[in-house]
Amino acid sequence: MRLYLWYTCSIESQQGTKSYFKFLKTTCMVLKNASILVIDDDTDVLTAVRLLLKTESKEVITEKNPENLRSHLSKTNFDVILLDMNFNSSINTGNEGLFWLKEVKKQKPETAVVMITAYGDIDLAVRSLKEGASDFVVKPWHNEKLIDTIKEILKKKDNRNAGGRAFDPDSLIGKELLGESPIMQDIFYKIEKIAPTDANILILGENGTGKDLVARAIHQQSLRTDKPYVKVDVGALTESLFESELFGHKKGAFTDAREDRVGRFESANQGTLFLDEIGNISLQQQAKLLSVLQNRQIIRLGTNQPVPIDIRLICATNLPLTELANEKHFRKDLIYRINTVEIMIPPLRKRATDIMLLAKHFCEIYSNKYLKHGLEIGERAMQKLMNYSYPGNVRELQYSIERAVIMADHDLLKEEDIIFSPLESQESEHEQKELKLSAVEKNTILKVIQKHNGNITQAAKELGLTRTALYRRISKYDI
Repeated sequence: MRLYLWYTCSIESQQGTKSYFKFLKTTCMVLKNASILVIDDDTDVLTAVRLLLKTESKEVITEKNPENLRSHLSKTNFDVILLDMNFNSSINTGNEGLFWLKEVKKQKPETAVVMITAYGDIDLAVRSLKEGASDFVVKPWHNEKLIDTIKEILKKKDNRNAGGRAFDPDSLIGKELLGESPIMQDIFYKIEKIAPTDANILILGENGTGKDLVARAIHQQSLRTDKPYVKVDVGALTESLFESELFGHKKGAFTDAREDRVGRFESANQGTLFLDEIGNISLQQQAKLLSVLQNRQIIRLGTNQPVPIDIRLICATNLPLTELANEKHFRKDLIYRINTVEIMIPPLRKRATDIMLLAKHFCEIYSNKYLKHGLEIGERAMQKLMNYSYPGNVRELQYSIERAVIMADHDLLKEEDIIFSPLESQESEHEQKELKLSAVEKNTILKVIQKHNGNITQAAKELGLTRTALYRRISKYDI
């Protein structure tokens, strides 16, 4: 049933009309200052949405032709744009909605966009979240659902403008997963949007950034929250243990298989399976994993009986996506399977405004744990914490605070109490040396190539390299 038919039927009778306007009065108050643009090539949909929203919103503008979108954006600052996913247009992008979403984000990145989609385009709608959409609604929808979606977006926008967010008191977000920086606020918002879906999630980030916490937060806010959450460090599994650990085995399947064992996939059935360090598994292991994800069933070692599985998959890796996309190391078809939506967690050095918040949080935890109640961080100690680069990220900050609390003899942590991990410091110095050496090598290559007026053969000869080796370095340094 189309939206406009539902709308017409719902207000056809006098009783329906009274009920409809009572609903508007109680639920649309939050929209009274909002400017809304609706873009859809179905005039009936435009009429229905305009009638639905015009009573309580400040302004509702409807547009049938998406080509006029840029003009509307240049004239008006919209709070919310409702954008159809498909138009009868000349743009050959595979999906016009994603094209126009990107145009909105280029011109007005702060504007919230809700995608309007048919049921068959759910995957595209989820993809739109990666491109910056705030939410999506599926046609045909109920009016209450549409208004609730807009209300929620406007509330969150107000919270962001006010510099704060409200969370469920039992949620990991705001309790263990902390951050006031804009980049972390965006991650929290993304978690809220994708958690209720069953989309596969890929979490990217350096070691110690909190990928496990993000995975648990997604599960906690999902529709599977009361079902199992199973974590596996697949990067630590040997070739011989990989299948047995993930898929299970029957008694006698191999020498040490003394009893039947359920694998992690079956243990997570109807819940969430978190595969950590997915970037470290071999190509052979990747093939086995891909087969299970495609068929949604596992076969225990020692049997030919397939077992259906129903899991929500979350994966994590410390490898950059560009490195993960190298087909010599990782199958591209598997990346697409595990990466419906990706979440990039920034290193702590890129969210320095969160250091003080996290430091105080860890100080409170460990002062209570070690019975040093009321212990606080001194100003000079905090300054030392703020000036450090944290190669070990949040985990390093956490251990540094715990160590300081244990060793502290006063009610105030001092600068000398803060000692960073020598292991991380050595790694950081090593990385800096490598960067310096790379810069020296790049500059040397540039000078020799310039000296020989671009003659690669002569430049390679002077550098003591083969032409192939020189070309590799030219590609490496983007010369």
